Amino acid sequence: MVDVLLGLQWGDEGKGKIVDFFAKDYDMIARFQGGPNAGHTLYVQEKKIVLHQIPSGVFHSNTINLIGSGVVLDPVVLKKECDLVESFGVDLRKNLFISERTHLILPTHRALDKASELSKGNQKIGSTLKGIGPTYMDKTGRNGLRVGDLMDKSFITNYIKLRLKHQRILDSHSFNEDIHEWEEEFFEAVEFLKSLNIVNGEYFVNKHINEGKKILAEGAQGSMLDVDFGTFPFVTSSNTISAAVCNGLGIAPQKIREVMGVSKAYCTRVGSGPFPTELENETGEKLRSIGSEFGATTGRPRRCGWIDLVALNYACMINGVTKLILTKADVLDAFDELKICIAYKIDGKETTQMPFQMSRIKIEPILSTFPGWNKDTTNVKSFSGLPEKMKTYVEFINKETGVDIHYISNGPGRDQLISVN
Repeated sequence: MVDVLLGLQWGDEGKGKIVDFFAKDYDMIARFQGGPNAGHTLYVQEKKIVLHQIPSGVFHSNTINLIGSGVVLDPVVLKKECDLVESFGVDLRKNLFISERTHLILPTHRALDKASELSKGNQKIGSTLKGIGPTYMDKTGRNGLRVGDLMDKSFITNYIKLRLKHQRILDSHSFNEDIHEWEEEFFEAVEFLKSLNIVNGEYFVNKHINEGKKILAEGAQGSMLDVDFGTFPFVTSSNTISAAVCNGLGIAPQKIREVMGVSKAYCTRVGSGPFPTELENETGEKLRSIGSEFGATTGRPRRCGWIDLVALNYACMINGVTKLILTKADVLDAFDELKICIAYKIDGKETTQMPFQMSRIKIEPILSTFPGWNKDTTNVKSFSGLPEKMKTYVEFINKETGVDIHYISNGPGRDQLISVN
């Protein structure tokens, strides 16, 4: 049995905390896509921890954590992250496993990412410069190197071939940055990676499914960043939706049970790209300040705006969401008035459908207004204890999406998660 937990916006929805909360109920947490451009924030022993590649169940000693084949893996980032996790007394040789089909991010992938972004000038996508896009390009171009290749005697030869190919592209961009230090660090990290549990991921996960184990597939980024169905070209380089669970882990569609979608009570976005409900004013700044809206990976300030039900309904549809989880609802505690986008106006016509190419058209959000509750909700433990105006806000989202909200997060702590039922 496999449940899926993923983001329904542009990432940063607070998935890490939610996975951490549910991890105790699952035998395995499995990452199925993305790379170190993702940052899942957890609070462990009252300390803030950001995981970029290791699944968010790693702090639960009885939970197996699998990095699946759909992920792209940077050995350097992984080693640093493992050192951090192990400093909390976690035995990674016991509960971390890596699929041998997982593609490797090389130093030249990071260089290519940087060179490509610099060449775009004002048309920058807002890449995190972690080498994600170039690695996925080599994957689809059938040139990539995978974790399992590390055990092959021809690895160095194949590495050099790919490096030379990359160097020709870098030369065409007049990219002259010295990456030799990156390579030294890379090969040190590769030796560490080889000491971890490298497995045939698809057999590994299906063995656990057949034994009746409970698996939680953990998504990175968010649905609106999906390379096919997101706000292209301002998207990530992988499929972030529930269908990618099958590709990224090697499991059959009928094995999936629940699809749990995570959405903030408002919207944020890091980097460039369309954002119809963005608030480029004092209200947006207030959301950013109260919500500490700065990228977990880059530290960049997030763009902030009202919750967008056109986008949320779209994400629920393409993912087949069965349960909604609303996060950071407490951020709205200090607002006198709240708004929810219920439709778009494009060329004078209203629509509730996501446009094909949002960056080429002017979108005016159609907003419904709600009174704020002006009450601190961070200590509330039950749905019945929430302010009535907050319940009205939540129930409107419930009604408009047609998917029940099962949990509401009212703070960063593990215990700050209210069950609606």
